[in-house]
Amino acid sequence: MVISAPLCHGFLPFSAAAKGSSACSRRRRRLVLAAGCHSGPVAAAATDAAPVADAARVGVARRRCECFDLHQQIVPFAESWARQKSIVKRRKGLVDSNEDHTDTLIALQHPPVYTLGTGSSEEFLHFDVGDSPYEVHRIDRGGEVTYHGPGQLVMYPIINLRYHELDLHWYLRSLEDMIIRALYSAFSIKASTVKGLTGVWVGDQKVAAIGIHCSRYIVYHGLALNVTTDLAPFERIVPCGIKDRRVGSIKDILQRTSNGRELNDAELMDIAYDSLIKEFAEIFQLSVEPSTDLYLQPR
Repeated sequence: MVISAPLCHGFLPFSAAAKGSSACSRRRRRLVLAAGCHSGPVAAAATDAAPVADAARVGVARRRCECFDLHQQIVPFAESWARQKSIVKRRKGLVDSNEDHTDTLIALQHPPVYTLGTGSSEEFLHFDVGDSPYEVHRIDRGGEVTYHGPGQLVMYPIINLRYHELDLHWYLRSLEDMIIRALYSAFSIKASTVKGLTGVWVGDQKVAAIGIHCSRYIVYHGLALNVTTDLAPFERIVPCGIKDRRVGSIKDILQRTSNGRELNDAELMDIAYDSLIKEFAEIFQLSVEPSTDLYLQPR
């Protein structure tokens, strides 16, 4: 079974995107890991997967997931990225001895920042990188340029796929399904996916982007949901390289149906976070447990 994997939209052939990657599992399934972001079911994934000897899948009902809840705090992008890499490095060291017993979830907001994936093109920027209105970071996820800022709920699951499904298609579709279910449960918003693209949409507005990296079957980076986000900074880029669709936010969508009633930003963020956590735990069959030992410095 050949599968490819996305943050924005896009498809790259396996041979070009993940040359040298391989996979194995006790069930002899094959995981194909792609990188890039144009159109297709797996464009926002980047990978440097390596073979693993007889990866064990433990038959437990609920695997533990430590959750670092900073969803109401603004954390500099570079700090959270460094922490993600530190967690991944530690956990990869536990893989060979089958001691990687806990998945991880980090939830936060970022100050205004643009990020580009591994193979992102600067043609989707409407400014010179040397004169950017905000910080710009090129990172190791798949996908084209996107924007993060206050009011956007960012969730970084760090998941060992050996204990779930060795299939990036499954993982990306699960993240999309999680968001769709959370939006309907919390806000009665009917969201959906778009064929050939990755992310979650309400009508023609993209409200959530997804971008991941996979290394030795541990996936990280994650999703960004526009809750109360100022959408103006998206106008300085072509978000995810998609030229013919708009970006939207939960607050804007709700205000159009609330007769102009004022909505509290902090409450909307809390509601979105609680709903996403609930669906995350159910879809990935995880026992989500709060943790405070992250050492990030919010602004």
